[in-house]
Amino acid sequence: MSERLPLDGITVVSVEQAVAAPVCTARLVDAGARVIKIERASGDFARGYDSAAGGDSSYFGWANLGKESIVLDIKDSGDAELLHRMIAAADVFVQNLAPGALDRLGFGASALRQANDRLITVDISGYGDSPAVAKKRAYDLLVQAESGLIAVSGSPDELGRIGVSICDVGTGVTAYAAVLEALVGRSVTGQGAALGVSLFDVAAEWMTVPFLQHAAGMAPKRVGLRHPTIAPYGAYATSDGSLTLISIQNEREWVRLCRDVLHAEPMATDPRYTSNEQRVANRSELEPDMSAIVGGLDAATFRARLDDAAIAWGAINSLDELAEHAALRTRQGISSSGIEFRLPAHPVRSDRQTPTRTAPSVGEHSDALRREFATPD
Repeated sequence: MSERLPLDGITVVSVEQAVAAPVCTARLVDAGARVIKIERASGDFARGYDSAAGGDSSYFGWANLGKESIVLDIKDSGDAELLHRMIAAADVFVQNLAPGALDRLGFGASALRQANDRLITVDISGYGDSPAVAKKRAYDLLVQAESGLIAVSGSPDELGRIGVSICDVGTGVTAYAAVLEALVGRSVTGQGAALGVSLFDVAAEWMTVPFLQHAAGMAPKRVGLRHPTIAPYGAYATSDGSLTLISIQNEREWVRLCRDVLHAEPMATDPRYTSNEQRVANRSELEPDMSAIVGGLDAATFRARLDDAAIAWGAINSLDELAEHAALRTRQGISSSGIEFRLPAHPVRSDRQTPTRTAPSVGEHSDALRREFATPD
């Protein structure tokens, strides 16, 4: 007998493309939900971003394992009726088309929930529904820029993109959490919910700390591989050219760093460095002082001293080094063309095993789904 998962019996219909909505529904698949992915004849355009996942794109291979795919033209009356029947049998409806696109076709959240008040609808957008920005095109890097994420990233001399599609992925995970809350709520009240999540709202909430600092007149500056408001917290080069990130979180750690790692005990009581605020204020003096000492050590010696002193540190790893990292767990996926590939494991550890799942080809399940949801005779 196969293991029962938390969302066994839950059906999700998703008119989705790209990253945010597929990440949300991928999490639902992993929790046991049945996810039916609605695609146009040309397929989700994210299928073609690259071919790194057994011929599928890395984005598609990650976010679409275990889903069923049906091709529908929802401007066609027959396909629109079929989609209505599918949604009528669903618990959750997710969509991330342009704002208003599905409303005009009769698939807006209000109309769907009026027909079925147990339905949970999830509208994923770029900027929400404010008329001033609702029609603004939104892709991950654009939202990184608009939300201020880029303004606080990079080096003092150069802006920097966050190296992954953080707004897309964060929005998908946020939407997933909202669906779980709504399912719990429905189990109590019997009522579904109309949910809306935007990439901008997610990114803006993540900007809360710099936002509050800005409001208090302490807006953080771009500091590269340094923390804007904690010191020392950043990367230091050793004599062999390696970079090691260290993080000091309190004054006890600062004393141990000076005494046991740097062998520079007078720095621990230097009035310029006796508190985090003082160290940040005097960063222009602190950094050369520390770099001069660390630069005289090789990486192995420096890191061994950090370990002995219980100081947190991290290596700045390449992707080769990530692939060999002792903490990395992986799982197996199968592409839509049947090729196996490895990807990082689901981040939540539990006693249940994540089965090997396959990404669907475009419309792979169309015939079966059309039969399943055909008009009753």
